Amino acid sequence: MNETYDEEGTYNKFEEAYQIIGKKWVCLIIHYLLNEPKRFSEINSLIPSLSKRVLTERMKELEDCGIILRSVITNRPVRSEYSLTRKGHNLGIALQKVESWAEKWL
Repeated sequence: MNETYDEEGTYNKFEEAYQIIGKKWVCLIIHYLLNEPKRFSEINSLIPSLSKRVLTERMKELEDCGIILRSVITNRPVRSEYSLTRKGHNLGIALQKVESWAEKWL
């Protein structure tokens, strides 16, 4: 991520957070991973208007940010499963406040 600075030259972490969660589909992906790990195909079926290409991009970005963890399950058939890291789980809890706001006001 590109670092941004406020007027005093201090790194602005809020800007970085908004850059992460402001990307389309990120909040929904985190929402669906909040309760339990999911396979790629499960996430894709929960968000049908999200293309596989964009889902792949978002999952990689979230993994690079340390928000999700990709685990390979070696049982037959081999598959990948995605879960939230502690950092991602805390973000999910914060996003639940936005969901509550949306329920009340939108």
